[in-house]
Amino acid sequence: MMGISGFEPTFLVGLQAIRDEHGQGLAALGGRRLTGFALVRFVEDGDWYADCPVVLDFDGVQVEISHSKFDELSIGWNTIDTTAAITGWEWFELTPAWCSADERLEPFVGQELLEVALLEWQPSGRDMAAGTLAVEFVFDAGHFHIANALDENSIEVGEAHPEWVRHQLGCGTQSD
Repeated sequence: MMGISGFEPTFLVGLQAIRDEHGQGLAALGGRRLTGFALVRFVEDGDWYADCPVVLDFDGVQVEISHSKFDELSIGWNTIDTTAAITGWEWFELTPAWCSADERLEPFVGQELLEVALLEWQPSGRDMAAGTLAVEFVFDAGHFHIANALDENSIEVGEAHPEWVRHQLGCGTQSD
């Protein structure tokens, strides 16, 4: 999909569906170090193409996060090959490529993951984004979460907005 080698998203909707399918795997990341990440950027201008998955590597366990539409979230595991060229974009004026540079994520590389949580947007007023989910990663150096920016990914650093309801998935040390 999107010319990305190995990317075959399975989009789920809702806290319970994500927790049931991926909660244990996400919780098991606790205690691992973030050893790398990859985003798709356009070669010509360096802009992030936020429709593509955010790939995080935790000591060899790769988690691939992608949001779609208003409420869909796909989490993949060890399927995307970020060393392979992205193909099928010859028709487009820009060239997408994997990149491991991002000022938001770079401070967390080498840090041990302390907690993982799902964040559920529950605003006090009426909001069409109510119920959307983000995946939060907590380190000694701080927090970041990958959220739904209404049909694409966003990366937010720091404490989550108070209208995100936090559902902790796990913490602890790495086990083999």
